[in-house]
Amino acid sequence: MCRSVIRAALTAAMLVAAGATIAGAQQGATVRFELPQVEVVVHELPFLSDEELETLRLVGQNEEALALFLSGGVQFGAMAVAPADGFIRGGMPADSATAVSDLPDLGAARSSALAQCNATRSGGPACQIALEIIPR
Repeated sequence: MCRSVIRAALTAAMLVAAGATIAGAQQGATVRFELPQVEVVVHELPFLSDEELETLRLVGQNEEALALFLSGGVQFGAMAVAPADGFIRGGMPADSATAVSDLPDLGAARSSALAQCNATRSGGPACQIALEIIPR
């Protein structure tokens, strides 16, 4: 999935999240959302802000927000975030926040997201997986 489409998808999800109040687990938890065609795993990384976590949870439980990530059908996907850059900065997705989708397995999705994120992060610790999409 191209980077500009991913940025647009993340921005749309953030706009939806801005109007939603979502009760979620404590930071550091792993939250699973089961949708009709996929399971979404959100890793609530300790360096993510409340706004960032809320947006990830929204994507995890909202089919419309998630559809923005799944351009070619239901396959595996992942999103990686750099601890120094975060996910949302100044109301926009961080340049290094990388979401990939439509991959044949979870390992490929994770590897691709991490490689792209690490290649664009501003520095600091290596990127971490914040979200995974698993077909059911």
